This record gives sequence, C-alpha cells and structure tokens, in this order.
Amino acid sequence: MNKDQVKGRFEEVKGKVKEVAGKAVGNKDLEQEGKIQNAEGKVQAKYGDLKEDVKNAI
Repeated sequence: MNKDQVKGRFEEVKGKVKEVAGKAVGNKDLEQEGKIQNAEGKVQAKYGDLKEDVKNAI
C-alpha cells in the first residue's frame, strides 16, 4: 500500500464523518464539505491503486 492509498482512504473516512455529523446536526455546509472531502479521498485512493497496479505490472 502506498501513501496515496492510505491518505485517500483516510480522507474518505474524515469526509464521511463530517457528512454524517452535518446530517445529524442539520448543518448543510458541513454535510456538503464532508461529501466533497469523501470524493477527493476516493480520487486519491484510486490514483494510489493505479500507481500500485503500474508498479506491480513493471
């Protein structure tokens, strides 16, 4: 596992926590921020997965 995979998955978790917290307290801004952070984390994790696949293929 490379650093992009780890950081991306961590960002996904942080984003999901913010999203759930925003829903729980009725804060739409926090909820939206969480969704964005979650999506960014997914992109970074996928990038890390791709790097790992290329590394393994070589």
